[in-house]
Amino acid sequence: MNHQPNPEILVSLVKDMMPFGKYKGTKLCDLPIHYLEWFNREGFPKGKLGMQLQTIYEIKLNGLEEIIYRLKKTI
Repeated sequence: MNHQPNPEILVSLVKDMMPFGKYKGTKLCDLPIHYLEWFNREGFPKGKLGMQLQTIYEIKLNGLEEIIYRLKKTI
């Protein structure tokens, strides 16, 4: 079983912007943890955005931001 994150999803976290709400226009990887915690409590959106928000939430929750820092340097 492969537990490696999909690189295309990780790249999208660094490139894609939040399309609505208080943080509209903010890169997904730069969303504050309290905002992601709110989505975790209230429910993530459906589709790709929801998956992206869940992924960045898990990265931040587990202290894996180094993955994002490295990606930002290469993109």
